[in-house]
Amino acid sequence: MVQPCPRGNVKCDHWQVITIGQLADYAGVTTKTVRVYHAKGLLPEPGRDSSGYRRYTAQHAIELIKIRTLADAGVPLARIRDLRAAPDTDLREALHEVDAELTARIRGLRRTQQRLRRLAAGDDPLPPGVSAHLDRLRRYGFSQRWTRLQADLWVLLFATHPETAAELLHDQAQAHTDPALRQIFLDYDRAHDLDPADPFLPQLANRAVAATREHYDLDKLPGQDLESDIPTLIQAAVNDASPAWERVDSLIRQQLHIGAGPHPAPPPRGCETP
Repeated sequence: MVQPCPRGNVKCDHWQVITIGQLADYAGVTTKTVRVYHAKGLLPEPGRDSSGYRRYTAQHAIELIKIRTLADAGVPLARIRDLRAAPDTDLREALHEVDAELTARIRGLRRTQQRLRRLAAGDDPLPPGVSAHLDRLRRYGFSQRWTRLQADLWVLLFATHPETAAELLHDQAQAHTDPALRQIFLDYDRAHDLDPADPFLPQLANRAVAATREHYDLDKLPGQDLESDIPTLIQAAVNDASPAWERVDSLIRQQLHIGAGPHPAPPPRGCETP
C-alpha cells in the first residue's frame, strides 16, 4: 500500500530521501566514516534541502555499501577511489585480485586459528616436521631441557623464515644420523652445567670446528645469508641459557673467524639449529 504524503495532496518526496544517520545505519558504518568517504572523494556529497540538511538517496546507500565491502576486505581507501573510477573491465580484474588476496588472508587466519586451538588444548604449535625431529632427539638421549629449547626456537625460526627453517631442519636431521656428529651434539647438551673454565669445553669446540670444516664450505655457511636479526637473537638465546655454551660458542667463532650470528658448527646452534 502506498503511504500517503503527510503534506496532503502536495507532491512530496519525503519518502525518497534519508538522513546521514540513516544512511550510516543502513550501511553499518558511522556518520564520521561517511564524512571521511566524502572528504576522500569516494562517495558523492549530496546537496542540502531547504532546512540545510543533506539528504541521501537509495543510490548513495548502494554506493556506500560497495565502498564498505571493499574497505572490510582490507582495500586501502586510495585504491578504492581508483577502483570506483576504473572502467568495468579493469574493475572486475581488480576485484578478482582483491578476492585472491582475501582468500590468502583467510587461509592464514585459519592456520592461526588451528594453532590457537592447539595451544588451548595444551599442545605446542610446532611447525611441520619439528615434532618428529624432537621425538628422535629424545630417543637419541637428549635432555628434556634441550628438546624444549629446540622446540621454542624452531617455532620462532619457522614463523620468521619458513623456507630457510625447513632446509635447516632437514640439514640438522641428517647430521644426527651420523653417530660421530650426534655425539658432539650430545656432549654439547650435557655441557650445559659445566664451569666455563672446564677443560672439556675447548676440546668440544675443537671437535665442532673440525666437523664444520669437514661438512661445510666456510664461505657459504647455512643461515649466514639471512638479512635478519632473528639468527643472532636465536644464538643469543642459546648462549644465555648456559655460560658453558656461551664459552663454546666463543671458542668456535675464534677458530672459524666468524662474527656474531649463527654458525653450523656441530652442535649447530642459532639459526641453523635452534
